Amino acid sequence: MYQLDLSEFTREEFLRDYWQKKPVVIRQGFKDFQDPIDADEIAGLAAEEEIQSRLVYRDKDDWQAEFGPFDCYERMGNKGWSLVVQALDNWSEDAAKLIEPFRFIPHWRLDDLMVSFATPGGGVGPHIDLYDVFICQGSGKRHWRVGDRGEHREFAAHDALLHVDPFEPILDVELEPGDILYIPPGFPHDGLTLETSLSFSVGFRTNSTQSLMSGLADYLIDNELGTELIEDPGRSASAQPGAIDQGDYALIKRQLQQVLDNDKLFRDFAGSFLTDAKHELDLEASEQPFDEGEIRDALRQNALMRLGGLRAFYFTETLDNGICYINGQAVTFNTDIAPAVKLLCDQVCVKPEELNQWQDNEHFIAFLNQQLTAGYWYFAENA
Repeated sequence: MYQLDLSEFTREEFLRDYWQKKPVVIRQGFKDFQDPIDADEIAGLAAEEEIQSRLVYRDKDDWQAEFGPFDCYERMGNKGWSLVVQALDNWSEDAAKLIEPFRFIPHWRLDDLMVSFATPGGGVGPHIDLYDVFICQGSGKRHWRVGDRGEHREFAAHDALLHVDPFEPILDVELEPGDILYIPPGFPHDGLTLETSLSFSVGFRTNSTQSLMSGLADYLIDNELGTELIEDPGRSASAQPGAIDQGDYALIKRQLQQVLDNDKLFRDFAGSFLTDAKHELDLEASEQPFDEGEIRDALRQNALMRLGGLRAFYFTETLDNGICYINGQAVTFNTDIAPAVKLLCDQVCVKPEELNQWQDNEHFIAFLNQQLTAGYWYFAENA
């Protein structure tokens, strides 16, 4: 397990002084850092059709980007290119442990863990991200420049690369293994590899209003909700039939507002929307339920692990009512096991001793059987 060492400030001070405010370098945030995955394993992942990967390099002065899968890199040489793999936490249990030290940020804000393998001179160019990112330097070294937030012109250096004009840096640093660079949204930055290196980026983002409204519309359509029409039986005669007067405007606005004010409807939408997997999951669902006796035996001996990339949340207002949200769906359970379900949502790994009181609870065993059968949780030895 990786331990985050914030020697210069506490987590609370980081959130107060830096989170979404300004970038900062956390020197040796991970002491004695060891890469959780090596370059050969990353190349193997990038060869898979279902895993998002891309190569970024320059052809003379022109930026180029290619999307995987990739099966060979000999043509790239040993300088000036980067291989990026998204959602590493979905595919590597060891790499996913890098996210754990950042769990002081709520799970619903997590985007994914990205890894970048780069040769000397490699990078993806100067750009701006719309999410918070902790760039954890693995093996090798990288030089980073970070500019201030402001009005920066962005342009397409390639169809798949949105770059930003040159900027004056407010941070100009070299990262060594174990160093962490935090960059909030909107700050331009550019990383250049000095030695063949690995970088691991833990990203956090929110959704735009556009994305939320689009998701809400889909949710209403899929569940046949929000079908009510405006009713106005007390309407007066109109002298200006071409006008949308204040009263009608209020009716139209209230029609939409009623959806947002319906807490049950909006919580169900938000829970489903926010737990929907960002990337394809490495699911191994079972065709048949598990034997309950075997589940009880496994609970006494092995840790219970959540599948990499699986999103499982609850609202504090609904947990005690027996409702949580897993992988885009509302899930109901007996309210007696709410504390156990909370553990599964709060922790990626739950130790046997933490579930002692639930090992013989029929409601918990039934709930867990459903999750194991779906492939959402699994038992892991020596976790």
